[in-house]
Amino acid sequence: MTPKQLYNPIENIHLEIKLPASKSISNRALILDALAYSPYEIENLAICDDTTVLVEALDSNSTTFDIGAAGTSMRFLTAFLSKTVGEWIITGSERMKQRPIKLLVDALNQLGARIEYIENEGFPPLRIFGSALMGGEIKLKGNVSSQYISALMMIAPNMQNGLKITLEGKIISKPYIQMTMRMMEEYGVDVDFTDNIISIEPQDYQPVPYKVESDWSAASYWYQILSLVNAGGIYLKGLFENSYQGDSKVAELYEQLGVKTSFLDGGALLSPTGNFTSKMEYDFTDQPDLTQTLAVTCCLKGIPFNFCGLESLKIKETDRIAALINELGKLGFVLFEPAEGELAWSGERCAVADKVSIKTYDDHRMAMAFAPVSIITPIIIEEPQVVSKSYPTFWSDFEKLN
Repeated sequence: MTPKQLYNPIENIHLEIKLPASKSISNRALILDALAYSPYEIENLAICDDTTVLVEALDSNSTTFDIGAAGTSMRFLTAFLSKTVGEWIITGSERMKQRPIKLLVDALNQLGARIEYIENEGFPPLRIFGSALMGGEIKLKGNVSSQYISALMMIAPNMQNGLKITLEGKIISKPYIQMTMRMMEEYGVDVDFTDNIISIEPQDYQPVPYKVESDWSAASYWYQILSLVNAGGIYLKGLFENSYQGDSKVAELYEQLGVKTSFLDGGALLSPTGNFTSKMEYDFTDQPDLTQTLAVTCCLKGIPFNFCGLESLKIKETDRIAALINELGKLGFVLFEPAEGELAWSGERCAVADKVSIKTYDDHRMAMAFAPVSIITPIIIEEPQVVSKSYPTFWSDFEKLN
């Protein structure tokens, strides 16, 4: 797809947006549905790359699965196939072959699985010899991707001895672990998550009708847009106040950036307040996917920030800390990494590039977090099609600003 040239110097905004369904909830629901042998069709399932490849894999008669750049699908399927009798191969894009999976593979092998690396030790593609798993007790660092933990949790009830996971040290992305737990409980399975120990006894999933709520991560870009325009209002359909999603925290965070949220029947109304903090500090341990949106917003509003809890950003679709430093540098903002897992801007500026062309690094969130820059200044988004990973209708929704 050709680069997208954007310039939307709007002064007021009145929009109603139907957000995509939550990818995180959709992908968990698909695995849980399969484990429950559910006859029900999941309502409002996300229509995006990550979910589509998982649907295709679960519906396929093949023994080889190419999940492209879908990290969630790689992790969830690796665990699911390890307990599914047969010989399976799972592979992905070149970037996926650089994303570590050793921690999950080691844990599964320790629990009775047999998984081998086809190319490079510790990375996809994998050969999986699926069979019944013994289960037992394992220890994992709490700062590993929550997707590893969720993948293990979801297959735990099928293990002969159940599963006890002890998480050591600081636990990151805890809301995603809690989301998995709550959804497993909806499918009839008891999960005990006390302090840093997750315990799941052998038991059976129960099939239930399931409806997926809208995606709070996708909502963040509309909060960003209203913060920058600072006039009018945006109604986001399908959002709920008591959400399973950790990224629902975006409503509270944007109160510091001039946006208030009112929950109405079936959605959220965003309104400008004109009240902005002078400096923003936040620990993104539980909401790492909001970092790019908040960093770009703060820079454009001239609000210095210091963000921490970003350890997982380096193993996402790209190294998101490096990507933010590079691309915001083109807009004249000098960001730096004060320590491992931190990102800051003190207010220091540098020369703006003659032509601001933002690299997306095959990362959907880079494209969407930088698109609102076009409200302030002309900008080019390279490889804009990457939004299909989580929000395929983003560009058609964004064009409504015109």
